[in-house]
Amino acid sequence: MKLFRAKAGLTTALVGMALMFGLALGAVTTASAATLSQIKNRGYIRIAVANEIPYGFMNSKGTAEGFGPTVAKRVLKKMGITDIQWTVMPFGSLIPALKADRVDMVAASQAILPQRCSQVAYSIPNTTYGEGLMVKKGNPKNIHGYGDFVKNPNLKMGIVSGADQLEFAHDVGIKDSQIVTLRANTDAASAVASGRIDAYAGTQLTVARLASKSDRVQPAEPFHDPVINGSPQRSWGGYTFNKNDQDLRKAFDKNLAAVQKTPFWSKTLKHFGLDQHSINEVHKKTTKELCSSKSS
Repeated sequence: MKLFRAKAGLTTALVGMALMFGLALGAVTTASAATLSQIKNRGYIRIAVANEIPYGFMNSKGTAEGFGPTVAKRVLKKMGITDIQWTVMPFGSLIPALKADRVDMVAASQAILPQRCSQVAYSIPNTTYGEGLMVKKGNPKNIHGYGDFVKNPNLKMGIVSGADQLEFAHDVGIKDSQIVTLRANTDAASAVASGRIDAYAGTQLTVARLASKSDRVQPAEPFHDPVINGSPQRSWGGYTFNKNDQDLRKAFDKNLAAVQKTPFWSKTLKHFGLDQHSINEVHKKTTKELCSSKSS
């Protein structure tokens, strides 16, 4: 895990060795979650990302970017918070770190799912996107959707640890024996190209971006969205907070709603890859609906 500190546009990279050691051992702090007033009094907020483009990542200059960070910085500025300590960690470590109070919030555009809502508090939705599969160049096994894995139990699907695609796979009937867990999506292209997996499951944005970097893989086209409870699956992403940080979440939600009414918000989402249709869909679901098992 790496630590980055940003204040008033100035970014200084710091290596958080002690935090890295604690996270690696699964250490849990006994400190209670910091309140909004405590965050303002100490002068900075701690935010985690998984370094996944375009959701939340650190660029080559050490500046946080993506759907989550770019919008969050504008929201927090409205709240009077400009000093941000950014932490990079694997996707599967985000919620554990938040629950253990090692960070104050997560800006990784994590999909709002019932099992996550039981562990952390979500903001109002900030993004929405469809699903995709990455396959070998030429798609030799003719894979076009999750249903192909149900029809052929010999196919292997790669999914990043902690990603919501695992729930989608289970919901459509894909067996655990067909699932190969990947540590990060940067491992996906090589896993597909080498034949370790037959396809990598991710959002349409992640699949397209990763496939563009290798001439040995491609997005599965046409792609058929997984259908769950009669509806094509789509993910809505938001910010996550410790359940004890309700004052922080409520204040963030209020200011996020205001930012979402400005041209800055839609321009930011378009810049990082969302089309107008997806932007229009963001407010079609509420966090309450998405946290309910009946919302799928």
